[in-house]
Amino acid sequence: MSHDDDVTSSVRPGWNADQSHYNPGGEARGSQLPEDSFFEASGVLFEQAMAQTRMAVCLCDPHQPDIPIVFANRAFRNLTGYEEHEVIGRNCRLLQGPDTDQREVDKIRAALASEDVVVVELLNYRKDGTTFWNALHLGPIYRSDGSLAFFFGSQWDVSEVRAARAEERHARIMARELSHRIKNMFAVISGIVNITGRVRGIPKEAAEINGRIQALGRAYETTLDEAFSGTIEIGPAIRAILAPYDADKERLQFLGNGLRVHFATVSVVGLVLHELAANATKFGAWSQDGGRVEVDWRETKGDDPGKLMVRWREHDGPHIPTPPEERGTGSQIVDRMLRHGGGSMTRQWHSDGLEATIVIPA
Repeated sequence: MSHDDDVTSSVRPGWNADQSHYNPGGEARGSQLPEDSFFEASGVLFEQAMAQTRMAVCLCDPHQPDIPIVFANRAFRNLTGYEEHEVIGRNCRLLQGPDTDQREVDKIRAALASEDVVVVELLNYRKDGTTFWNALHLGPIYRSDGSLAFFFGSQWDVSEVRAARAEERHARIMARELSHRIKNMFAVISGIVNITGRVRGIPKEAAEINGRIQALGRAYETTLDEAFSGTIEIGPAIRAILAPYDADKERLQFLGNGLRVHFATVSVVGLVLHELAANATKFGAWSQDGGRVEVDWRETKGDDPGKLMVRWREHDGPHIPTPPEERGTGSQIVDRMLRHGGGSMTRQWHSDGLEATIVIPA
């Protein structure tokens, strides 16, 4: 074991006279079990492993008053800022301070009293007074005869992890608040459109506009909790957009899954799929019994990789002898939005329904 040159200490329980070997079997040499011999032979290896591991480790002696530290490796000293002679013989509470949560300390005391294993996160203090969040794993080490030899403690600085968790929690709170406000905004816009449609005598046009607004609302509602990360899983948004069109749960099949895209992609996907679904309901596969739609999504490969590709395929719809010559207002809106966002849509008319392939920067 590595010690500072100016340190003298008594022989610690479990170690031999020159403190070069750790023997969890104690001094009962006359009745050694096979594992005792193994521990004696491997004592140097144990010591070297504990000394060289990057994880901060200490051993505490439960047979001495106040359960002092009897071994602290270099990683422990680097983490806490203490030299070996400053920690050997002292209780680990030297790392506690005014803002250390006493509830976590009570968990440690209870584990020591019951010889149990415990993992806690608590605020600790270095020698220079700076703080760090310590993920402490504490547990007993037993001799081969079942008697308690030491308490083992490993320390892990999780300050950055805690900070990331705090940022994530804050982002989720903000996302929920944003979700609430966006729902209210869509509700207000929808109300304005309805009133305007009635006043001007164009309720049909108002209903079409409201359909698009509601599709956008459904798309955003499922993704806002993830928005803080900048990307969202597109599958839940696609399912939410199209759910109202599949009341019997038998005429719509989702084939894609698991793809993450930029949050801004949601609005384009929402409007495009709404227009396709509305058209299928009026004129396509969903306008007659037995008609069905498949929706697949994946990441593009090959010459134009990294984009979102959504494939819409209608089956068993009305017979289409020739492709439509004119595009409706909805199709024109979709094409304009896709061009503006750097995307595109190709349409192929089969005899039993439309196949549309949408490509959008992800």
